Amino acid sequence: MRSKPHLRDTWLFGIAQGGDVAELRRASARGMVDTGFHGYAIGGLAVGEPQSVMLAMIDEVAPMLPQDRPRYLMGVGTPEDLLEAVARGIDMFDCVMPTRNGRHGVAYTRFGQVNLRNARHADDPRPLDEESPWPSARTCARAYLHHLVKSGETLGAMLLSEINIAYYQHLMQGMRDAIAQGAFASFRDRTRADWAKGDIAPR
Repeated sequence: MRSKPHLRDTWLFGIAQGGDVAELRRASARGMVDTGFHGYAIGGLAVGEPQSVMLAMIDEVAPMLPQDRPRYLMGVGTPEDLLEAVARGIDMFDCVMPTRNGRHGVAYTRFGQVNLRNARHADDPRPLDEESPWPSARTCARAYLHHLVKSGETLGAMLLSEINIAYYQHLMQGMRDAIAQGAFASFRDRTRADWAKGDIAPR
């Protein structure tokens, strides 16, 4: 097993592959662990398969990876994907979704996804989320964001991208805090319940 690197050093991750075939996933993970890496990644998921398949493959692989090394799920994903993957032992993620969907008028909030292209926002002076820790989510009117998105203004994509990244960071910090407090299950249930309520009612 390789020694733990200093933070200034390069970290080498082995990537466990295998599609949606559990036996191949396990064989790949065994090979990666036997070789020894600074961290371990799970690749080749979130590429069109149902979320249930992705989570099933994480269930196969994550328990096989060393607990003292970071576990990285590549190219994932939605806030729900992150919540469920962390519940299965994943530590790290990367994904274009917050900015890509922001460029297409979609915001992520504690209410779930909010599509600013929808006409219901056209005359709504309320912010996306008045309780958000991110200023743009608290102060920009939905009507203004709707106008920017419908007009193709670059500012709309910029604002929604930063709002989405801020929400992802807030969600991840919430998970870290909940894990540290031994309260992840409660945090998970509360977060999912908030998403299930959906966005605030139209005016």
